[in-house]
Amino acid sequence: MSSERVSEAPARFDPVIEVESAGKCYHIYDRPQDRLKQMLWRGRRHYYREFWALRDVSFTVRRGETIGVIGRNGSGKSTLLKLLCGTLTTTTGTVTVCGRVAALLELGTGFNPEFTGRENVYLNAAILGLDDGEVEHYLPEILAFADIGEFIDQPVKTYSSGMAVRLAFAVAAHVRADILIIDEALAVGDVFFVQKCMRFLRKFQEHGTLFFVSHDTAAVINLCDRVLWLEQGHVCEAGPAKDVCEHYLAKLFQTQTPGVEWAQQQPRLNQPAAAVDRRTAADGVDQRLAFLNQTRFRNDIELFAFHPQAGAYGTGAIRIVDACFEDQQGGVLQWVVGGEIVTLVVQALALVDLDSPIIGFLVKDRLGQHLFGDNTYLTYSTNPRPLMAGQTLTARFTFRMPVLPVGDYAVDIAAASGIQHDHVTHCWYNDMLVFKSHSSSVQQGLVGIPMLEIELTVISS
Repeated sequence: MSSERVSEAPARFDPVIEVESAGKCYHIYDRPQDRLKQMLWRGRRHYYREFWALRDVSFTVRRGETIGVIGRNGSGKSTLLKLLCGTLTTTTGTVTVCGRVAALLELGTGFNPEFTGRENVYLNAAILGLDDGEVEHYLPEILAFADIGEFIDQPVKTYSSGMAVRLAFAVAAHVRADILIIDEALAVGDVFFVQKCMRFLRKFQEHGTLFFVSHDTAAVINLCDRVLWLEQGHVCEAGPAKDVCEHYLAKLFQTQTPGVEWAQQQPRLNQPAAAVDRRTAADGVDQRLAFLNQTRFRNDIELFAFHPQAGAYGTGAIRIVDACFEDQQGGVLQWVVGGEIVTLVVQALALVDLDSPIIGFLVKDRLGQHLFGDNTYLTYSTNPRPLMAGQTLTARFTFRMPVLPVGDYAVDIAAASGIQHDHVTHCWYNDMLVFKSHSSSVQQGLVGIPMLEIELTVISS
């Protein structure tokens, strides 16, 4: 029964976490006086019931891996993380961790609510192993990442849940940890902060070991190499993220719908074929959209204004000065329905002469997954548009907006020059435009498309 912490970081692919037959047992007392009786009897008689939050859990994690942990509430996920962090000790078995660990567990863990945000940065960083000199060195980066402004000198008890997560994540992101443990931390926060966190996590994955706990199986599949599925304190299954998550969802489906096999699909919620007159393909699309606009299947997408303070990198030879979505009449859109035709308009200012500028965009979901995008290179590869310093270049991308699941989305916009496979990036702006899908008919998948026709035919034998 031990939890061993080893500070020296191992080489890549060497084990960083080894858990062998680990278990954690709690004593449950029915009455307060039973605790006193137990102290007096000193083990000769038991006045409690045993509750095993974890039992006989074994696994090994190598450096550079990203491990997901899934399971229903009460399955032992949080207990396992606390064992890995060293805030709990095992009842049975051993837990060996090599390297510095940074963790984001329950909201506000490690914060003193009476201290200011700045004081809590020092406190939290000290808990994670940094001395005052290191904290002073990283403090500007931590404050910039948290981005909570003057509230940094206010007591944490006055913070919203989102502000507390911002500060906690900022500290954890800058302690140069070897192992990062995150428990549902990305469930709180606005779209800009979540995108910033996802960029950090993907960068961290290049050299560190990530433990990611979430009820969002899409996020787990997107981020993780392997997954541990915990059920009532035991490892129900461990393996590739996609396979384990599919089995987990199948088990949930069977539990919620007794007697129904997983092979049976839930019915699609679509209108009868007769609801739309599809005399031609074009008419079918338009009438399908009209139907969506009038029913609960409408995909309402709220478009937010251009974000000029978006973070950027590149040579700086081009600067994006404006971007928006327009309708077919050239009006600036604030709302759009999935399936409608829109135009993304990007205006870029040249600061130097350029022979063959390229403008492009990329749409991402809240996990930073790339959904779709394009650039101007192929269209103008044989007839480039030279640009002189001081001139403004306008790029227009017209497309049918996909039907998007409910959630937050962001648009990266970039400018370069050269050719597709050999170019110089002059600016890349993260999250320059954001939009939010408020309602959607999409139940599965990253995006949906308006169906031209859905038909069922019954043939009598």
